[in-house]
Amino acid sequence: MQHLLLLSTFKRGLTLQRICPIVFLTDQRLGKFMTDHFSRHKITPGWIEVICGCMFSGKTSELIKQVHRAELARLNCIVFKPKIDNRYSETEVASHDQNTFPSVIVESSDDIIPHIDRNTDVVGIDEAQFFDDRIVDIVTLLADSGKRVVLAGLDTDWQGKPFGPMPTLLAIADVIHKQYAICMVCGDPATRTQRLVAQNDSILVGSSESYEARCRNHFDPLLSVRLTQVAAPQDEMGTKSITEPTVQA
Repeated sequence: MQHLLLLSTFKRGLTLQRICPIVFLTDQRLGKFMTDHFSRHKITPGWIEVICGCMFSGKTSELIKQVHRAELARLNCIVFKPKIDNRYSETEVASHDQNTFPSVIVESSDDIIPHIDRNTDVVGIDEAQFFDDRIVDIVTLLADSGKRVVLAGLDTDWQGKPFGPMPTLLAIADVIHKQYAICMVCGDPATRTQRLVAQNDSILVGSSESYEARCRNHFDPLLSVRLTQVAAPQDEMGTKSITEPTVQA
């Protein structure tokens, strides 16, 4: 009796597999199917992709690659970046390895909409972590109007905490690309951005002179705090030596 039940179940499974083969994909294959499906084919009413990771993980390079692919498909593309990011170029999005793409510089999220028209197919947004919280409403509006929106940004800051609007953008995204760098200490995959300078401001725009990629094990969020504490007494001593008057006998 048990053998008959198993045979019956097996036959039903084969029938279902022929009707809906995706049900029988493994989790790994299903994930690849979903990523490829959303990345390569336009769906209605548009969608949101988020490319995230630490510094030096290739986020901007991946954004540029996605936009170039869209252009090859003869889609109309436009890319934005925040005014605060002028490390490599004033007018282009640029990766650490000098890949570039023309961009529109904006000061706030609301400045994006006036540049979009009915013919725009793909909207790219670099350094999304630097935008205000309105970016969530803006990209949702664009996706709902049929646009493909691709954002790239740091998911965590120099303290290892969620960065700006990125947590919400990741939550509402239809597709997420997680990028990995190389830990500069051990060579393992890196997911954290290590600040290397004595500076505790929440935002410090910089490159390899101020940051490096680290794995979880070698990430030290208090390093810059300690460097600041070490630098403070030296600054005070230097100030005193300059400002104290010379006492003559």
